[in-house]
Amino acid sequence: MNNIRVGIAGFGAIGQAVAQSLDAGLPGLSLAAIGVRDPSAAPTVAWTNAAPRFTTIDALHEYCDVVVECAPAAVFRNIAEPVLRAGKKLVVLSSGALLRNDDLIELARQHHGQIIVPSGAILGLDAITAAAEGVIHSVTMITRKPVQGLLGAPYLTDNNIDIAGITEPRLIFRGSPREAAIGFPANLNVAVSVSLAGIGPDRSTLEIWADPSLERNVHRVEVVSDAATFSMEIQNIPSANPKTGRITAQSVVAALRKLSGPLRVGT
Repeated sequence: MNNIRVGIAGFGAIGQAVAQSLDAGLPGLSLAAIGVRDPSAAPTVAWTNAAPRFTTIDALHEYCDVVVECAPAAVFRNIAEPVLRAGKKLVVLSSGALLRNDDLIELARQHHGQIIVPSGAILGLDAITAAAEGVIHSVTMITRKPVQGLLGAPYLTDNNIDIAGITEPRLIFRGSPREAAIGFPANLNVAVSVSLAGIGPDRSTLEIWADPSLERNVHRVEVVSDAATFSMEIQNIPSANPKTGRITAQSVVAALRKLSGPLRVGT
């Protein structure tokens, strides 16, 4: 395939950053369409190259070979199902939503589609997937976030946890990534990605700390396996959306490059 047509579902901070990279030029890739809630009210953008088509999120598969999902988790299935049923590729950022729609994996298999989960704002997924070829004994992830990035999370609301005025780091959650995906749908897709790469969303352990001294999201992952014991930490600079790191959009661009590039580095 000489030219891979890329569609973007959602045009928030991540969608716009990915669109800018594609518009600037990525070899073998072109920005074909952008899915939004109301195409008739699409934003005016000064494109360097040919302007993409604005369409609804459930129609993207008609114009694209691969679709990047970067919309609210509530519309995840509306984006994913048509793409996978058409036998095309779906780059998923809302990996937490994938847990609640895991039948889509079988749908992708039946129709020869593919679900791609990029690294997003986490690191080391290549090492974890390699370790998973053997035996992983434990995976623990410790996430520390600025208070602003956690405000409004359903888990905090449901449990009457008020962190707005805290002056010291506070542990607000300890459990599994599956539980976190429900309680923190806009915050902890990275934990779900780590669990999918390793021993699953029920056997992995996650701690979430609200830290008023931080300006960046900090994730630490510790893995014990029969092949290696390793730990990794990343400090993410927030994007225009404080719940998301800047590197998230860059990881999507890196994943797209691998679709057509002559060299792939990493597992």
